[in-house]
Amino acid sequence: MDFTVIICTYNRSGNLQSCLQHLVNQQGVEQIDWEVLIVDNNSSDDTRQEVERLAAELPIKIRYAFESKQGLNYARNTGVQSSDGKYFCYVDDDILVSQDWLAALYNALESNDADAVGGRIHLDPDIKLPLWVTPEVRGFLGYQDYGEESFRMDGVQKYPYGGNMSFNRRVVEKIGLFNPKLGRKGEGRKRGELFKGAETDYFHRLAASGDVRIFYEPRSIVYHQILSHQLEPKYFLTIHYNAGFQRAFYESAEFSRQLLGVPLFLYPQFARAAGKYLGRLLTCGPNRAFRQLMTVSHFLGTMAGYRRANSENT
Repeated sequence: MDFTVIICTYNRSGNLQSCLQHLVNQQGVEQIDWEVLIVDNNSSDDTRQEVERLAAELPIKIRYAFESKQGLNYARNTGVQSSDGKYFCYVDDDILVSQDWLAALYNALESNDADAVGGRIHLDPDIKLPLWVTPEVRGFLGYQDYGEESFRMDGVQKYPYGGNMSFNRRVVEKIGLFNPKLGRKGEGRKRGELFKGAETDYFHRLAASGDVRIFYEPRSIVYHQILSHQLEPKYFLTIHYNAGFQRAFYESAEFSRQLLGVPLFLYPQFARAAGKYLGRLLTCGPNRAFRQLMTVSHFLGTMAGYRRANSENT
């Protein structure tokens, strides 16, 4: 098997038809032996029945796998362990791939002897973004586009996003699986479910493992179908709060100077961030200031994470 497309899904059986139909429409893949593996992350809807129906009706290879532990990274790891491809990639169930997507990924992996390849992630063109979703904020909806030219990514400052990332199987042999402590849980609607950072952790680990070959392939394009709750300010603020909480809670360093379980150096940093937000709010308005409010939320989450870790260790 040359390539496995892994789709991790939870309670979104209604998305699978359109997601898989775009995979059916792939061009330039006649010489590629590929399959689709759908990992059901303990759904309570009719996901399994829908997968079985589509597998019988659609002219591509579709398999089903089940992961009972709730969490995107548990599902991702099950997908890797259950897949057969020399290469594998991940597609969310709210992603629609372009017709040349798979061929572009495969050719980039082969021609560059790549460890990983990522492509463009565009937002659904039919979605009207609120004014506060400025260009610098779009990345938190999964948007990624580095232009028309392919290049080698460093895995630290630039790396593929989760909506369009593919790997050579040797990567798993080198650095292992995704960290199940990180990443989204369930539908990602509640504060306790909405975690990011899983891909960042994985690519940072990959970059630290030695001379790795990670490439950006502009011909590989997917479209993210934005959900309504993802266009609410609360969604963005929660992402940043949780990112700060997660980083601090798992921090291995110890700080001798603390106040209420929080390292002292964080208090002036938080004050500066809050002051900068208030300044932008007064001079630029709430839409232009929203990105800075996200930073404030990150600091609040970081402080809460340190407090929680401190209370559990005492």
